[in-house]
Amino acid sequence: MLRIRPQKPRISCVVPAYNEALNLPAVLPAIGRQIAAMTDQFEIIVVNDGSRDNTLEVANALAVQHPEIVVLDLSRNFGKEAAITAGLEAAVGDVVILMDADGQHPTTLLPTMLEKWQEGLDVVYAIRRTRNDQSTLHAALTAWFYRLVNWGSRVKIPRDAGDFRLMDKRVVAALVALPERNRFMKGLYAWVGFSNVALDYEPLPRQQGESSFGLRGAFRLALTGMLAFSTVPLRLLTLSGLLLSLAAMLYIAWVLLEYFYWGIQVPGYATLVVSIMFFSGIQLLALGIMSEYVGRIYDEVKRRPVYLLRQRTGQGLSQD
Repeated sequence: MLRIRPQKPRISCVVPAYNEALNLPAVLPAIGRQIAAMTDQFEIIVVNDGSRDNTLEVANALAVQHPEIVVLDLSRNFGKEAAITAGLEAAVGDVVILMDADGQHPTTLLPTMLEKWQEGLDVVYAIRRTRNDQSTLHAALTAWFYRLVNWGSRVKIPRDAGDFRLMDKRVVAALVALPERNRFMKGLYAWVGFSNVALDYEPLPRQQGESSFGLRGAFRLALTGMLAFSTVPLRLLTLSGLLLSLAAMLYIAWVLLEYFYWGIQVPGYATLVVSIMFFSGIQLLALGIMSEYVGRIYDEVKRRPVYLLRQRTGQGLSQD
């Protein structure tokens, strides 16, 4: 049953930032103005993820001008997933909003998100209408990734749903409690469940600069997501092994039939060389896939922290 929530909750907005010095002076005040129209108790948590430009200096200067801004400076670049985790752990609001620092997430959608939460929903996430800001190859690979990761999985990850979302504090507590070190947040959002609804939106043009999240970064994140939330690669290896074994038995039967029934002498050198090369390639591929899984197990058992915080600037909301 949906619960009725307060009209003006305490809101935390988490904004991970990597080399976003040009965008923060416009993006953060815009977020602040929109949230200030929704509640009188809020904080904007900017997580500097080891930026190489002057993102930290710009964020700290904005924190002086706007008391609601809190700056978390990580000790190095840990990646967006770790930066989001740092922001979620620092957030104390009844509601937590995740937004990017490049200005592509429209603040005009926030009131609608809050209305859905007030109606009793725990998660309100945004889905992109288009991917016009990405190359055709990037968009196609993204579509294939979602098909693969959701194939045979009990937990379905919504396609085209990113980090732009509003979550109840219970959802945030569940996410923070998850022990993974190799974090794929889109999968974790889906795994924790809770009542949710999707809102579609059109991404705004990036205000300044170029995105640091290109095709290579998307591939690394997709690999982490695939290995963290799917056993499809291992199942494909098993299926490949069965099919190859069946093909080998059929070929052996065919060679015996040629030799004993038709009396055809079968030269074996070419067949032998091709077979060795083919099966060696399959074995190396299998070892590579299994090594990726084992490598992530190795990372998990070391129990290193997801991130390290160098400094926190700003007060933010008080703990309740």
